[in-house]
Amino acid sequence: MTAKPHRLHQILSSAKKPRMMSTNSAMNEEFAKHAQHLNQLNDKRERVIKASRDVTMNSKKVIFQVHRANKDNREEVLSKAEKDLAAVTNQFMARIVKELQGNDFWKLRRAYTFAIQEYVEAATFCRFCRNGSLLDLNEINATLLPLSDQYDEPLQINPLDYLLGLADLTGELMRLAIGRISDGEVEYAEKICRFVQDIYRELTLLAPIMDDNADMKKKMETMLQSVMKIENACFSVHVRGSEYVSLLGANEVDYSFMGLSDLDS
Repeated sequence: MTAKPHRLHQILSSAKKPRMMSTNSAMNEEFAKHAQHLNQLNDKRERVIKASRDVTMNSKKVIFQVHRANKDNREEVLSKAEKDLAAVTNQFMARIVKELQGNDFWKLRRAYTFAIQEYVEAATFCRFCRNGSLLDLNEINATLLPLSDQYDEPLQINPLDYLLGLADLTGELMRLAIGRISDGEVEYAEKICRFVQDIYRELTLLAPIMDDNADMKKKMETMLQSVMKIENACFSVHVRGSEYVSLLGANEVDYSFMGLSDLDS
C-alpha cells in the first residue's frame, strides 16, 4: 500500500530535521565561541584603559616633581622623582604588561599608547636631569622585562610610542630651560638648548619616513616652537642680560616680545 502524498512529505521532513539541527547547533557553538572571545577582549581593553589612566596620571606627577628641582635641592628632589618613577613601573606599568603579554598588545595599542608616551616622557626627563643624557629605547624596555613572565612574550615599548614620548620631552625641557634661566643657570639652559636641537634635528630626518606618522607631524610643529623659545631665551639673556632674567622671574611669562605666542607643548 502506497503512502499518501502528505504522509510521504511528513516522513521526508522528519528525516531531514536531525541533520539541520546538527548544523544549527555547530553554527551556534561557533558564534558563541567568537562572542566569548570578543567579550574577553573588550573586558581586557577596559582594564588596560583603567591602568593607562593610572600610568598617565602618576607619570605626570613625576614630571611635576622633577620641575621642583633647583641647584639647592636637586639631589633630594631627583631621588624622590626616581623613586616615584620606579613605583609607576612596578605598580601601574606592571598591570599593563600583565594584561598585554602575548599578541594582544598590537590589537589594543590605541588603548594604552598615550600612557606609554607619558611614561617615556617621565623616564627620559628624569634621566636627562640626572646626568644630561638620553634614556634610549633598549634601556626602557629592559626595565619592563622583569615584569613579564619569562615563558610568555613580553610587552616591549615600540619605537613609534618611544619617539612620540621623546617629542613630548622637548616641551618639558623648554619649561626647564626657561626656569633655569630665571634662576641664573644660563649655562645649564644652553646645554638644554643644544640637547633639544639635537633631538629636533634627528626627528626632522626620521619623521617623513615613519609609518603612521600623523601624530608625529603634529608634535614636530609644537617641538619647533619649543626649540625657538629656548633659542630666543638664551639669545635674549646674552643681549639683554639681567633685564630679561627679571622678566622670566614674573609669575606670568610673556613671550610676545620675542614674536612668539605662548603655546603649550
